[in-house]
Amino acid sequence: MALSCGIVGLPNVGKSTIFNALTRSAQALAANYPFATIEPNVGEVAVPDARLRVLQQLVNGQRIVPASVRFVDIAGLVRGASAGQGLGNAFLSHIRETDAIAMVVRCFQDENVTHVEERPDPKRDVEIVAIELALADLATMQRRVPKIEREVRAQPKLRPSLEAAERLVAALEAGTPARTFPAGSPEAQVAAESFLLTAKPLLYVANVDEDQIGNLGPLARSLGEIAAGEKSRMVVLSGKVESELAGLSEEEAVEYRAELGLERSGLDDLAGAAYELLGLMTFLTAGEKEVRAWTIARGTKAPEAAGKIHGDIERGFIRAEIVSYDDYVAYKTMDALRAAGLVRSEGRDYTMQEGDVVNFRFNV
Repeated sequence: MALSCGIVGLPNVGKSTIFNALTRSAQALAANYPFATIEPNVGEVAVPDARLRVLQQLVNGQRIVPASVRFVDIAGLVRGASAGQGLGNAFLSHIRETDAIAMVVRCFQDENVTHVEERPDPKRDVEIVAIELALADLATMQRRVPKIEREVRAQPKLRPSLEAAERLVAALEAGTPARTFPAGSPEAQVAAESFLLTAKPLLYVANVDEDQIGNLGPLARSLGEIAAGEKSRMVVLSGKVESELAGLSEEEAVEYRAELGLERSGLDDLAGAAYELLGLMTFLTAGEKEVRAWTIARGTKAPEAAGKIHGDIERGFIRAEIVSYDDYVAYKTMDALRAAGLVRSEGRDYTMQEGDVVNFRFNV
């Protein structure tokens, strides 16, 4: 399955514009009034990877299959959404099972674009959304705790889960997100089982105007300070520029990015940041039928990586024949790589590395 990311934020911050640019579509209504998005917009986006085209040319592959990210764009949250303001917060259910959350924050001034709080203020805007997410999680846990209490009466050994749930409730009541509990802790486990929104890794997306792409204004710098204080990540992009780029051919987009002084699209940065946030990496397979990128967690062993392709390959795993991407590009053929001693034979204990080009050997 593809990595999935929910897009949240106040109304009119550019969420739908960014979603449309990501998916190269006009699927999401991008309008200058609050609550233009009511039903969730869902799109699966290929993760740009220039290595795939190079490998395709080397092996004469018939097609390219990139890794992908599934984005879910939901209606904007407003102050008091948990109490029914705006459209309420029932639509948060659409992102409860995503892997991560991207919070889009408006970091530009424009009198022609309405702001629900009159003017952009990243600190205030982030706090509004964070509080509404925490209140939604609190409601979830307040429903869950009585169920765990009943389970504990039948199975006393589950009491640690109840105590962890009660600590989660206390944290959420204090406005503390569930992600602050250490990975592997009882609280983190209960939060994951409960699909808490504040337990998910959070990525801030600063939506700036064209003039701020290379020279951040005070609003984007303010959001950067928030992200740094939380040890989170921030991606800076211009929804307007990305929307324009999405409507161009690849050649035209390259020229336009060069005019703006951009090496690559802000959306590419967004996909890369999401991968890094979740501790993900990519390995590659290259054959005549297809050249493909596969997403795995950092630290994945070779047999488990083989299982991403097919369970039978993991079960019958013998070894992995591995070439680094850079070596493949330099030597161009497997025969030349073998002659140079650059094809490695790795066993079950091998930890996969970013950019490994792999051929798995296995018993049927």
